[in-house]
Amino acid sequence: MGNMILAASSSKSGGGSYLFLVAIVVLFGLLYFVTIRPQRRRQAAAQQTQREIVPGTRVRTTAGMYATVTSVEDQDVVLEVAPGVEVRFLRRAILDVVPEPMEMEAEDPEPEHSETLDETEDDAAKGG
Repeated sequence: MGNMILAASSSKSGGGSYLFLVAIVVLFGLLYFVTIRPQRRRQAAAQQTQREIVPGTRVRTTAGMYATVTSVEDQDVVLEVAPGVEVRFLRRAILDVVPEPMEMEAEDPEPEHSETLDETEDDAAKGG
């Protein structure tokens, strides 16, 4: 009778380890879809951007520096970081292409905070 209890407990632990293995596989699959796959897409997009760089393009480097491309060589690009200041970077250091500063100002409308402030001041004056 003691052997039957041992046999029953070993079959339960076998089912538990099977469920544990399935849970691990599911977690790795979730990890892949949440982190690894989007990161590979970003890397592919960055490589595509790096291949399409031409002189005159405004870019941001991986270090966060904004510059304008002045020339493109095999694996390097020459960036103008300030008027007359050129720096040579690896092409891989280009993170993305950014619009020109004038284009950015034209696209972003001015926030209308002054009107909302006036309205709240008027309401406070009426209430007080």
